[in-house]
Amino acid sequence: MPQFAIGERDFLLDGRPVQLISGALHYFRVHPGQWADRLAKARMMGLNTVETYVPWNAHAPEPGEFRLDGGLDLPRFLALAAAHGLHAIVRPGPYICAEWDNGGLPGWLTRDPAIRLRSSDPRFLDAVAGYFDRLLPVLAAAQVTRGGPVLAVQVENEYGAYGDDSGYLRALVGMLRRGGIDVPLFTCDQADDTMLARGGLPDVHRTGNFGGHVTERLAVLRRQQPTGPLMCAEFWNGWFDHWGGAHHTTPAAESARALDELLSAGASVNVYMLHGGSNFGLGNGANHKGVYRPTVTSYDYDAPLSEAGDPTEKYAAYREVIARYAPVPELAPQPAGPAPAFPVRATATAPLLGHLDRLATRTDHDRAPTMDEAGQYRGFVLYRTTLAAAGPQVLTVGEVRDRAQVLVDGVPAGVLSREFHDTSLAVAPNRPDAVLDLLVEDQGRVNYGPRIGEHKGLIGPVAVDGAELRGWQVYRIDLDAHAGLPFTPSDAAVLGPAFHSGEFEVGGPVDLHLALPGWTKGVAWVNGFCLGRYWRRGPQRTLYVPGPVVRAGRNRVTVLELESARRPEWEFRPGPDAGPTEE
Repeated sequence: MPQFAIGERDFLLDGRPVQLISGALHYFRVHPGQWADRLAKARMMGLNTVETYVPWNAHAPEPGEFRLDGGLDLPRFLALAAAHGLHAIVRPGPYICAEWDNGGLPGWLTRDPAIRLRSSDPRFLDAVAGYFDRLLPVLAAAQVTRGGPVLAVQVENEYGAYGDDSGYLRALVGMLRRGGIDVPLFTCDQADDTMLARGGLPDVHRTGNFGGHVTERLAVLRRQQPTGPLMCAEFWNGWFDHWGGAHHTTPAAESARALDELLSAGASVNVYMLHGGSNFGLGNGANHKGVYRPTVTSYDYDAPLSEAGDPTEKYAAYREVIARYAPVPELAPQPAGPAPAFPVRATATAPLLGHLDRLATRTDHDRAPTMDEAGQYRGFVLYRTTLAAAGPQVLTVGEVRDRAQVLVDGVPAGVLSREFHDTSLAVAPNRPDAVLDLLVEDQGRVNYGPRIGEHKGLIGPVAVDGAELRGWQVYRIDLDAHAGLPFTPSDAAVLGPAFHSGEFEVGGPVDLHLALPGWTKGVAWVNGFCLGRYWRRGPQRTLYVPGPVVRAGRNRVTVLELESARRPEWEFRPGPDAGPTEE
């Protein structure tokens, strides 16, 4: 079987020096029906390797569960990479960052609030061991030493930016080796002396993450990794977007020059990202540096392959650079033509509050619990109680994570937003014992820094005029259950929170780009496949619909609109619209 090793100055494949030219492609952000297309385009750009994270929370959404089906079929993804002539680098975490919900850590880990994440806390290591027990046999079987594509496996992820518990890193190395991982291990950190020192181990190869200032960053890396090949494990060629911000782009020519500088120095590279894909479902993460800012649904990243998998100007520029250092196939991919453009009318509706019996599981609590305490780790929870008195009064909450729509007897009274530090709202029930509802949305768990693992929902007491409210009914909402709702034909005004649906016909599977002009905020599906969140504030203006989701003949759009819309209609547009690039 082939062997991959770390030499004095080079990576060695069967004893011969090899320069790794890799690109990041997260299988969980791409529809599995499109994996082969994206991998083929990776090879056509001249890459010899593909890299992916593994999101623990996607594979294990509940304790004891481990999924490898559909879009989580990692063995199939790795086999397809090999079939396209690509090696693979795998980064299994347990923490991955990746602008992914909670950095990939399952929400259920922090049901015990005393657990110390990303540390040698035995409770955390025990949970990681259970994860690795299920994952590592998959990775071990796919190693190059067993005829598979996997050349190397990463230990943790940018740990030097978080902690300095070398015992934790050593524990992970021990688990990986005992789990059958015999290919080289490596760590990655930002190209900073302190972070590289804190985040690595003397006997594990260090790599650096950066997007420019190549010569300077390689010098920093060489100080911390005196021998062995230099590698930029994340060559940042774009960036991610937050709701309410601008769409980030980087000049293709400037990025290509930096890539050329990196390869000409003899360093190996992993382009982050080759193809970003989408945060389908509710998988997006968030950042919090004084202000909570959730990440948008698109993970286009201004990458060489667009969110829809089309080659961009950056793809051509990178291909030209790579051709100076490695063989590049003659065949190059061509951009797809415009997608079908047409309107779709919403013709039926189902109010969320009117169907809680079909959508949710209820538990009763004396005081308002967090979402996590109620057993919900992603999405929406409805908190319900009654207000004893009529008339104007002030509702206060310790903290909302992340957005609460407040309704009194089903009538919207306002919104409390974590981003804007809202903690109080005036309400005015017109009768005693009015029903108070707070529909709380987890807009994405923080994926970087000390706030990973924090609970969602209502934090601290909920009070009216200073008196704490008691006697709560808490509904854990299962959004996928909307498929079984009895939708009622409707041409009335669009009011939320409610599901709305409409049908369209096309000739066969085709990529589409769904726009919701005039709609406010919510979640959208096509044929039951969750495209992700939309929000009027942008920057993102369309949601990508993967071609394999669409079928010949009749198709259905379903939208959960949380507030309201100008008219009951959506649009499919000819191409994606990631929004303005300047705020």
